[in-house]
Amino acid sequence: MALEAGATQAEAVVIDGHSALTRFANNELHQNVAEADTEVSLRYVDGQRIGVASSNRFDDAALRGLASSARAIARLQPEQDWFRSLPAPTPIHYAEGAWAEATATADPEVRANAAGAVIAAAEGVGAGAFGLVETGSATVSVVNSLGVDASEARSRAQVLTVMMGPGGGSGYAEHTAVDIETLDPSALGREAAQLTTASADPVELPAGTYPVVLDTYATMDIAMWLGLLGFNAQEVEEQQSFYEPGKVVASPLVSLTDDPTDREGTPASFDYEGVAKQRVPLLDAGACARLVHDSKSAARAGTVSTGHALPAPNPWGPMPTNLSMVAGDTPRAELIAGLERGLLVTRFHYTNVVKPKSVMVTGMTKDGLFLVEDGRVTAPVRNLRFTQGYLAALASVDAVSRERRASDGDGYLGTIVVPALRISAFEFTGATADI
Repeated sequence: MALEAGATQAEAVVIDGHSALTRFANNELHQNVAEADTEVSLRYVDGQRIGVASSNRFDDAALRGLASSARAIARLQPEQDWFRSLPAPTPIHYAEGAWAEATATADPEVRANAAGAVIAAAEGVGAGAFGLVETGSATVSVVNSLGVDASEARSRAQVLTVMMGPGGGSGYAEHTAVDIETLDPSALGREAAQLTTASADPVELPAGTYPVVLDTYATMDIAMWLGLLGFNAQEVEEQQSFYEPGKVVASPLVSLTDDPTDREGTPASFDYEGVAKQRVPLLDAGACARLVHDSKSAARAGTVSTGHALPAPNPWGPMPTNLSMVAGDTPRAELIAGLERGLLVTRFHYTNVVKPKSVMVTGMTKDGLFLVEDGRVTAPVRNLRFTQGYLAALASVDAVSRERRASDGDGYLGTIVVPALRISAFEFTGATADI
């Protein structure tokens, strides 16, 4: 229909999905919502002018209207001097483990039972549980006028809880996976409950530089900001990134990839342009390796897309949406045992970037900060604020756990799989209010 309307090239993306969410608060279920939707997005190319329009109606009349709208938008746009063509077809080797029927067919009872397991753990320690159980599935399809024709079913499940207990204790646990049956709500509830009990009546410590063990939730935040700021080819072109090929920015113990085949995460085989996703090494033993590209950044850089396009129109550039940090060979317990005097950090909260090129980030600890002395946790600590260069922190990593966990990338970067890290120096700048 777009070609009939005069397009020189055209691309359609169809996302046919279903998502459902069960929330709980104060140890009670309080909300169940579900949505089923099919969205059609059309990219209409008129020479070097591009228009994008979308709709969730797909009868013939609506689709012809969509083509007409995209054409009108394209003809109002300036010419894009970088544009040469939409992507041509590439071989796609479909990743294993992208979809699970148990997730796709999960009903409210499945989610309620998962929430109930978390709530039971909270009640066992006299705490209140808050959080969510989410399931979703979608078939993502991309077709263009050059012959791209890709379609894949994907699913995703998440259990997340924050608990509040006596003495100001709080705990957090979260896990994301393709298959809801691989999640263990009872174990996540116990994890958060244990943190809630252990973090009650915290002591105050002065600001300063401390050795730390960052649990996986805190490591996830570091990986997220590196993905957003460091290895996006558009950020490099705009000189907002630290990236230089071969530049050493982290400890040789740190390797980070964008791996769409990692089954500990949420695999995907192609991007929103229908280009096969490549496994891209980002940090190789602490050194900058490669960047991720979509067709626009690739055209501007004179290279090829790595399969990291977001849905058009996309002002943010290509994104590494399957971040995976390589595990180490140290058990998590030994990371803590290796601290003479330092802090165990469960997670970071409300982090914001201060200086993009050094990935300087400010934020606070939350839901479990502990003093470690002679290799043992000896006391809970009141939350601390920090302003810390994440690259500097990664440069002082001296051990990496062999255990990893998949967590939600805070709505930005899909699912992120990371280990825990021991870091010899992390700068805390002040105390927080009791939150």
